[in-house]
Amino acid sequence: MRYRTYDPPPLFVRDPSTVGAYDAKTRLPELLAEVEGGASFVITRHGKPIARLLPIQPPSAGEGAVEALLAARAGRRLGEPTRALIEEGRR
Repeated sequence: MRYRTYDPPPLFVRDPSTVGAYDAKTRLPELLAEVEGGASFVITRHGKPIARLLPIQPPSAGEGAVEALLAARAGRRLGEPTRALIEEGRR
């Protein structure tokens, strides 16, 4: 008579970028150190994602563009008053 050997089911491998809320609370300094290094984490509660812990991105070059344009045109005027230009366009 042959006996079947018991093969345990494969271990559930948790996504390393997912952290439970309790673990996130207790390991916050460690998580922040990893986030400084570029890692990101999804924080879950009862297996459902509730938040994302990401590193702050440096400001993009486009963020200061509006301020730069406004500063560049400060004090510059058109040759004629705006109202006159509007009226000329209506003719």
